[in-house]
Amino acid sequence: MSDCPADFAYMARALALARRGLYTTDPNPRVGCVLVREGKIVGEGWHAFAGGPHAEIQALEAAGEKARGADCYVTLEPCCHYGRTPPCTEALIRAGVRRAVVAMIDPNPKVAGQGLARLQAAGIETLCGVLEEAAQALNRGFCRRMRSGRPWVTAKLAASLDGRTATARGESRWISSEAARRDVHALRAASSAILTGIGTVLKDDPALTARLETGEAVLQPLRVVVDSKLNMPPTARMLGLPGRTLVATVCEDAARRLELERAGAEVVVLPADAAGRVDLVALLEILGRREVNEVLVEAGPVLNGALAQANLVDEWVVYLAPSLLGDEGRGLFHLPKIQTLAERIELEFQELRRVGPDLRLRLRRK
Repeated sequence: MSDCPADFAYMARALALARRGLYTTDPNPRVGCVLVREGKIVGEGWHAFAGGPHAEIQALEAAGEKARGADCYVTLEPCCHYGRTPPCTEALIRAGVRRAVVAMIDPNPKVAGQGLARLQAAGIETLCGVLEEAAQALNRGFCRRMRSGRPWVTAKLAASLDGRTATARGESRWISSEAARRDVHALRAASSAILTGIGTVLKDDPALTARLETGEAVLQPLRVVVDSKLNMPPTARMLGLPGRTLVATVCEDAARRLELERAGAEVVVLPADAAGRVDLVALLEILGRREVNEVLVEAGPVLNGALAQANLVDEWVVYLAPSLLGDEGRGLFHLPKIQTLAERIELEFQELRRVGPDLRLRLRRK
């Protein structure tokens, strides 16, 4: 770990650059790079989209000959293998950088320390771990997928102060404020996939697209519908919108499947759990193999309850509106197995902030 304030300042700049790729780099990690020579920044770059130049390459091109003898600050260990682009380690060596300061080791087994080893073998001084926690948080989904094969799962919920998501008659638009809904679109844009249940599709016919008022480019997340009995209507609104829709089912009905595929959906038949519904673990593993880094759950109480009960949610984001819907309103979770306090699912608050008139709570399992 460095004790030099400048190392932290330049790495903070590299992290700020990396965040510019927040909505577009999938399935790749978000990476930023800063080249510094004689106390001045001579080149900067960030990874913008898969298949495009990596952050190090952009920074080297910006610096030109000034890269020789420079210090390189990069938020993720430089790659040392041929993928869609050549290895960044070789480009840094050819450019003659003096020192490489890295926030975190790349969890990709194809790299995982080998990039730093290659730089060291070429005589480049290396340092790892500067602002590591921030770098890991920026790419938590990529890190989770590389280490476990599954994506990071965030469940988004909106409720009244008394924990109701809809009235007794099912009215739910809109419990949260317009400011909260704008915030949700930013969550969607930063996600690889949005997961919902067939109940939500049949009730609300949602679009599940990411729309940002800032005009920033967005890679539309994959829409995933858990539909055990294959009740998804081919006229569902999301099937006619930009982006892809995947329907996960246990139903083998070939005619229904063909109808949905003709409407633009991809249908995947998965194993059933003990209750005859889609095995959620198998679904997350499938998404991991498809290079989905982060899943945002926007669903009703049944799917939210099943995910919570199976301990498959990494984080909850709850928008709490200053209103009351009464004890006959619909709740956040269907958790019939919890009968005693000892069986409760305990959470910890990670963050609390105001979004318009609402509160946004961020929680993780205790």
